[in-house]
Order: sequence, then C-alpha cells, then structure tokens
Amino acid sequence: MNTSDIKILLVDDEPDILEIVGYNLKSEGYQVFTANNGAEAVKTAKKVTPHLILLDIMMPEMDGIEACEKIRNIKSLEDVLISFLTARGEDYSQVAGFDAGADDYITKPVKPKVLISKVKSLLRRLKTEEKADTTTKIGDIIINRDEYVVFKGDEKIALPRKEFELFSLLTSKPGKVFKREVILDSVWGNEVVVGGRTIDVHIRKLREKIGDNYFKTVKGVGYKFVLDEADK
Repeated sequence: MNTSDIKILLVDDEPDILEIVGYNLKSEGYQVFTANNGAEAVKTAKKVTPHLILLDIMMPEMDGIEACEKIRNIKSLEDVLISFLTARGEDYSQVAGFDAGADDYITKPVKPKVLISKVKSLLRRLKTEEKADTTTKIGDIIINRDEYVVFKGDEKIALPRKEFELFSLLTSKPGKVFKREVILDSVWGNEVVVGGRTIDVHIRKLREKIGDNYFKTVKGVGYKFVLDEADK
C-alpha cells in the first residue's frame, strides 16, 4: 500500500495540534482528515474509513474513550488502528484507553519525528492483513488469524487487535515462556514506546475473556500459554 493511499483521522480539540500534527503527517504523504471532538470523530470515521485514528482523550461533547468504544462497535471500523494521542499519561488513563479498544497510547508532548516514527510503526501492522487465512486449533480453542476471531468450544470471542496479536503470539508455541521484551517487540514494535503495564493490562483482559488458567506468569521474565491435560 502506498503512503498516499493511507488515510489518517486526527482528532483533537486544540487547533494548534490539528495544524502542527496534520502538517507533519501530510508532509509524509498521508491523507489527513480532522475532527475536534469525539462525536465528530465517529461521524468522520464512518464516512472516510481511515486506516489509523489518532485520538485525544479530553474533548468536549464526547471524550476519546467513549468515541473509541463507539468506533470499535461499528462493523466497518473494527479493524481500524486507534492510538490515543494525549497529555494524560497516568496508568489509570492508559488502562481505560486499552480497555476501550485502543491499539497504542502516545503521550504528548511528542516531537514530530518521534510521532512520525510511531505512526509508521503502527501502520506496518496493516501488512498482516494481506496474509492468507490461517486457522489453528489448540485444545478446544480455534484461532482464525485472518478474521481476528477466537472460538472456545461453541463460544465466539471477539478480541481487539492488540489482544488478538498477543494471544496469537503466546499460542504460537504453547508452554514457551515469552519474555516481556520479546512480547513488546513482536506485538507493539520496537519503535513504539508503551507503558510498563501495557502487557499486564492485555493479559488481564485475555484472562477475563478466555480463562485465567491458560495464562501463566513467570515472575521477572514474561508470560506463557498453557493447556491443562484435559484440554490437550
């Protein structure tokens, strides 16, 4: 996909941010659309179907968390990459963002070159959509990597993009301990700086949706996916 084909929706209630960040993105050749509140972001996203949304949190009419949740519930936008771009860097704010379905979290202020690097890293994930349909069965769990869908028995479990990629990584080698740095590099990319609790938040969500017994913490090292003997 050419850079000129990629559409980015920039959402912020500060005109200076829209102007400066928008200018730097356009300079890289991206198509840039803007919105100044969450409600307008949802409306614009449905209209243009962007590849990436950079979303502020604190905005009038509808904040970024609510906007993210609404976008994730729109079928045509379920695969859109969403990254919060906000001055709020507290852990609880990041947790809320990931729980709402965000793929990443970029803290302002951020230098233009760093932001562009992060955007490029995020957009590289689009290449995975070109891979052929790959379905894997582990115990009573079926993983469809083409459709980003997991089945546990007869139950269909829809996972946000990052949760699915983390789950896909861990289940690629059941029993193998994946170090935290390997997980960050494989799932988030080595150019993306995320908070120390990012992996833990996503593991917690996977435990809630798929089952706590499947995920084992190796203290000071990382995580692994395991099956009970009855599941094998």
